[in-house]
Amino acid sequence: MQRIGLVVFAGCSPISFAALSVFELANAFADTPPYELHILSEHGGVVGTSLGMSVTTEAFDDAAYDTLIVAGGLTIETPPPGVVDFLRHASLRTRRVAAMCVGAFVLAEAGVLNGRRATTHWAYARDMQSQYPQVKVEEDRIFICDDTVWTSAGMTAGIDLALALVEADLGAEIARDIARKMVMYHRRAGGQSQFSALLELSPKSDRIRRALAFARDNLQKPLTVNDLADAASLSPRQFSRAFHAETGQSPAKAIEHLRLEAARLMMEQSRHPIDTVAQQTGFADRDRMRRAFLRAFGQPPQVIRRNARAEGAAA
Repeated sequence: MQRIGLVVFAGCSPISFAALSVFELANAFADTPPYELHILSEHGGVVGTSLGMSVTTEAFDDAAYDTLIVAGGLTIETPPPGVVDFLRHASLRTRRVAAMCVGAFVLAEAGVLNGRRATTHWAYARDMQSQYPQVKVEEDRIFICDDTVWTSAGMTAGIDLALALVEADLGAEIARDIARKMVMYHRRAGGQSQFSALLELSPKSDRIRRALAFARDNLQKPLTVNDLADAASLSPRQFSRAFHAETGQSPAKAIEHLRLEAARLMMEQSRHPIDTVAQQTGFADRDRMRRAFLRAFGQPPQVIRRNARAEGAAA
């Protein structure tokens, strides 16, 4: 049985405990429960969270753990020296170490992330890179596996991280079963962006939402302003004015973002040739898609695909 330790501290976010539910369900699905779960803190006893609720914990000791996971929080705080010291030494005798959200700052302070690729909540990624220049921070990732060290983005991304850990242990089928049981729309891949083009646009009216939904479902088509205006039941002039007022972007720029999001996902999760990806996402040809990728991501499509495959192989 693998011992899983969730390392918590005062002010940690309760959403971190949702990751433990993944291992709990893995135990429920398996004939023989594969995991033994522990909630750990420096001194043990009751530890308060950012929500005001408290959790009972076990004190750090010399017990062997298969996996240690550092909880996240709502803000960056100076990690307690005792927690940093524990992780610095425990990481040497633990098969794998992980951190959710700003918990990655604790691993960075312990030196565990030195020379490694890592991610954290997008709002704090640049702070991490500034404070810990030896860490290769990638701010637009759901989670990253660098050998035996795993880090995730903020909030619900910790669940994706836990599912990936279970998948590495028990296989993809049981990970999918757990995701279904948790009523997750789908399990996000590690290389997937932390951002959603539709979420960032966040239109207020049903008409503009309807036009964006139409665009998302028809990315392979030219998608002129007239097409979008028809979907919104507005004149082209009314539509353009309303679209910019609600999203802060022009229709053309918003459509490019939707195409980029779809193309990146296809590059990371499929084996379609680049020409096929470009055609299916409306870029028409690979050169146009390449230029859009370089503007948005600073990397061509081939590099993004290669990185995603490398992450999958490492996992």
